[in-house]
Amino acid sequence: MKKLLSVLLSALLLVSLFAGCSSGGAEGSGSGSSAHKVAILQYMTHSSLDNCTQGVKNALDAAGIAYDVQIGSSGSADADCQSYAAQMVAGDYDMIIAVATPAALAAYSAVQSASSTIPVIFCAVSDPVSAGLVQSMDAPGNNCTGTADSFDVAGQVDIIKQLQPDLTKLGVIYTTSESNSLSQLERLKAQCATLGITVVERGITEASELASVSASLVSEVDAITNLTDNNVVENMSVVLEQANAAGIPVYGSEIEQVKKGCLASASIDYVALGERTGQIAVDVLGGQSAATYPVVTVEDSFKVVNTDVASQLGITIPDSMSDVQKVTTSVE
Repeated sequence: MKKLLSVLLSALLLVSLFAGCSSGGAEGSGSGSSAHKVAILQYMTHSSLDNCTQGVKNALDAAGIAYDVQIGSSGSADADCQSYAAQMVAGDYDMIIAVATPAALAAYSAVQSASSTIPVIFCAVSDPVSAGLVQSMDAPGNNCTGTADSFDVAGQVDIIKQLQPDLTKLGVIYTTSESNSLSQLERLKAQCATLGITVVERGITEASELASVSASLVSEVDAITNLTDNNVVENMSVVLEQANAAGIPVYGSEIEQVKKGCLASASIDYVALGERTGQIAVDVLGGQSAATYPVVTVEDSFKVVNTDVASQLGITIPDSMSDVQKVTTSVE
């Protein structure tokens, strides 16, 4: 009797966790004609990851595949994702699609801990090899594959130099526990070294440190550039507040950040990245092996400038950037 009661309680917990658009991180579900059903785990809410998830849903909707979505909450995203991932593995799902490196690590760990055969498809993981999700980009080896967003460091530095040709010190804030940020930081420093630019880096362990770190950094640099760091992107308004007060440009890592007040970016299309991830998921559900499906790296970027911010900072957009996409600040 006690065993039966335990089973019933577990079932009720799964139902409450994934039903509809409830609170506590739930982001609803999508119905489909396919016999398959997948769980989507998004690390936290911010524009880049929201666009990724929308792209994934676009692909799954087109294939008629049902899904449930869970999103980690600000301030507790790591713990949330670990809890959600464990519930997803215990639930009646054929696959987990994880958006962002921390979510992918949580999903992969939950699958491994349960000795499950559920494939994990990741989206927007900059360095899945260093993260331990795959053995190599061409031959993942594990029951795990997906898409990597290769931040266009060279393109980012180029647009910064075109807008600020006299720049010599570039600031960057990153989360020390985010492996994607660490790999991007090394690439940024290498690129800047070839141009005589000094990178002034500041690591944080949690979002609450951003205000003080930003306030200090703006007095030491000519500009700040974002990486695809989840903590920084989610709390970008904190960085912008300090930078704007000091008249220091902030460069975003994708277009949505530029629309919200960053000066410019060499941006990846994250909706398209999500759609490519969703197609990989469809292929794996159709019989292809995640262990042998090569990781798809998206490297294409486009340059975008916020003309409102450029005007406010007194920065002239040079003729060499006549073909750049121009946006204005969106008020939410």
